[in-house]
Amino acid sequence: MKQLEFKIRTYGRMELAQTYFPDLLAISAWNKLKRWIENCPPLKERLTTLTDNPKARTYTPRQVEAIVEMLGEP
Repeated sequence: MKQLEFKIRTYGRMELAQTYFPDLLAISAWNKLKRWIENCPPLKERLTTLTDNPKARTYTPRQVEAIVEMLGEP
């Protein structure tokens, strides 16, 4: 079966996390993605510079692009 290509767009944080960890519950996937981001200081810093609201529950296309560049495609 052909795998779908990942699309860069706005994602909810749990929605994006579940693309990386589809076998986990949404909250577990989010916690795991959050740990991955926190363990990658360059990515964490880049995400901080790309947002004006650090408590946002969505990732902008630019933030998603940064995550994919650092962590790879889901």
